[in-house]
Amino acid sequence: MCSLERFKIDLKSLTEVETPLEYELDDQYFQSLEDAQVQYGSLHVSGSIRKTVGFFELKLHSEGIVRIPCDRCLELMDQPIEADLHLTVKLGSEYAEDDDIITVDENEGILDTSWFIYESVALAVPIQHVHQLGGCNVAMSEKLQELSAARSSDADAQEIDPRWEALLKLKSEE
Repeated sequence: MCSLERFKIDLKSLTEVETPLEYELDDQYFQSLEDAQVQYGSLHVSGSIRKTVGFFELKLHSEGIVRIPCDRCLELMDQPIEADLHLTVKLGSEYAEDDDIITVDENEGILDTSWFIYESVALAVPIQHVHQLGGCNVAMSEKLQELSAARSSDADAQEIDPRWEALLKLKSEE
C-alpha cells in the first residue's frame, strides 16, 4: 500500500514564499484511499501552495490516465484526465469544509491533500465512458447484441392483455 503521508502539508512551517508541490499518482495511491471508485491510474500532479495574510492558497493541476470499466463491455479502459484544483485554506478552531474554503485546526496545522486530489480527478471522469469504436471486448459485444435482439423480438411477440385490447380498439377508431 501507498503511504499517504507525503500528501500532508504542514501549514505552520510554510513561509511567504510559494512552495512547489509535485506528486506521481499510481495504482497504489488509488487503492490506498478508502471508498475510492477509481482504483487504477497514472497521473502527474503539479502545483503550489502559497501563504498569504490569514490564509493559504493551494493550486494543483493533474494530468494523466485513469483505468475505469467500459460501460458497454465492462473491461478496463484508459480514460485521459486533466483536472485543476483550487482551494483556500485557513487555520481555525476546528476542521471544517465550506465550498472551496477549508478550515484546518490550528493546533494540528496539517492539511491532508490526498482526498482533495482524488476528488478533483474523480470529478473529471466523464459520466459515460466507452471504448473507441471497435475497442470493446468482441465476445461481450456479440452477447450484448444477441440479448438485446432477443429482448426486442420478445416484446413484439407478446400478446396484449384483453383488457387493454379494447382500449386500443377505441383509440384506433378516433
